Amino acid sequence: MTSTQRALAILDCFSPRHPVLTLSEVARMLGQPVSSTHRQLGELTRWGALERDERGRYQVGLHLWEVGSLAPRSNDLRHVAVPFMEDLYEVTHQSVQVAVLDGADVIYVERVFGHHATPIIARPGLRLPSYVTGVGRVLLAHADPALVNETLGKPLQRFTEHSLIDPDELRRELAKIRKVGYAVSDRQVEMVSTSVAAPIYGPAGAVVAALSIILPSRGTDVRRFVPAVRGAARGISRELGARNPVE
Repeated sequence: MTSTQRALAILDCFSPRHPVLTLSEVARMLGQPVSSTHRQLGELTRWGALERDERGRYQVGLHLWEVGSLAPRSNDLRHVAVPFMEDLYEVTHQSVQVAVLDGADVIYVERVFGHHATPIIARPGLRLPSYVTGVGRVLLAHADPALVNETLGKPLQRFTEHSLIDPDELRRELAKIRKVGYAVSDRQVEMVSTSVAAPIYGPAGAVVAALSIILPSRGTDVRRFVPAVRGAARGISRELGARNPVE
């Protein structure tokens, strides 16, 4: 590998499951000597891509986050979406989130939540399979058919006993989402939560992101939240330059 490839491979070792790693753990994950790994970690730390905690372990550095926050697909969307997300939260007092599609996964770029809202695992930067989330299904429903075939053609992970992992059933669900204009993901990721999601359109008329609200799975009339979610998504779409976002 080139030096750039080695640096990127080191950064790829860090994940939500492994946010903090020791030198030996990184070396083992890369399958390379500790001495060369130590040198590479030192270079990344001096630049600010990594930081060391009080125990000498490595974690992602603030400068890397600073650079990553400049990504236009995330930064522009967040700037436009946050006021609408805050309004939706004030009306519902439930967690609100926005995500974009990246290959077969969704990446959450922003969320608004309160202490008394339904607990969620999503946070900015979190990556989840698209087929199992409300925002992901909205994005898949409007994605290139080749990507849909590739995503549903692989083994699908079941997160809860309610997770829908049958490809044919998922295709029917995606068709329904395109028809009605929103998605409901009921206890697909966590047993305590249900999400209602709607598409966000860009200037060219394509779906560029999705907005969702997280609701308690018990005792909630999901249908009464659909107009508010769709209305917030339409507002974001208009601010992004979509001329006629779907009603």
